[in-house]
Amino acid sequence: MNFWQDNYCVQKTVKPPAENANRLQAKVDGKWQEYSLVSFPTAFGQWNKEKRLEYLDIIQEMSEKGPQATRKPPLSGPHNGIVATYGTAREDSKFKLNNAVKGMGFLPKAEKISEITDLLKATINEDLNTKLKILDSLYTNAEDIFAPDRLISLELYSTPEFTTQTFLNQMTNPACVTVFLDIPTFKIKQIARIIHPNDPNLSSYEKNACQYVNLMHSYFHGDYGRDCLAVIYYNIEIYDSSPGKIGGRGTILTPHN
Repeated sequence: MNFWQDNYCVQKTVKPPAENANRLQAKVDGKWQEYSLVSFPTAFGQWNKEKRLEYLDIIQEMSEKGPQATRKPPLSGPHNGIVATYGTAREDSKFKLNNAVKGMGFLPKAEKISEITDLLKATINEDLNTKLKILDSLYTNAEDIFAPDRLISLELYSTPEFTTQTFLNQMTNPACVTVFLDIPTFKIKQIARIIHPNDPNLSSYEKNACQYVNLMHSYFHGDYGRDCLAVIYYNIEIYDSSPGKIGGRGTILTPHN
């Protein structure tokens, strides 16, 4: 399958929500369906926010103490989402199923995204401690800044010459599920909207989202050298999958309307 035209790709299986709308349409299992978006439950939002602040605190300690630092950044937590997809088998596989770890983060609300992007642009060349304080401020005020019904990630590797299985699956069947290795732990069933920075038909918000997530990636990890595909993960169902407690073990936290 070829999803590329000129120098960009177009996902034709998701009709994203209009600004401030809480429903979208997606072609799942070959059929167009409508889905309601759901907001993060309090338990998920607090866990995500507190773990991110803890991570920044560890990086700060490492910056100040060097080899004497007693803590190291964990691989568990909200940044590393484990994303399961299915759709179309790649030529080198007999399976449509796939699983991959993706760096995930919050996405600013439409009315906040330009302000936050400008802040990151203005401070991207500051020292690490200054940038850590800025990120700390963003997560401390997460409820005011970030959209409550979506996460965002990057598709770093797919190009016209090379296709990842995640990309292939999400282009053909955008339904997916993300879990997080931690306790407590959560599972989110989602619709993945893939956006290319060069697509001239993106909405203003999608253009801003693509710019934001690429900038945030470079802000923390250094300049990547090019803008990559962005993926907005819209929340459809959220579960508490924490083990060994009543209310966990796969309990849905967002009942359908």
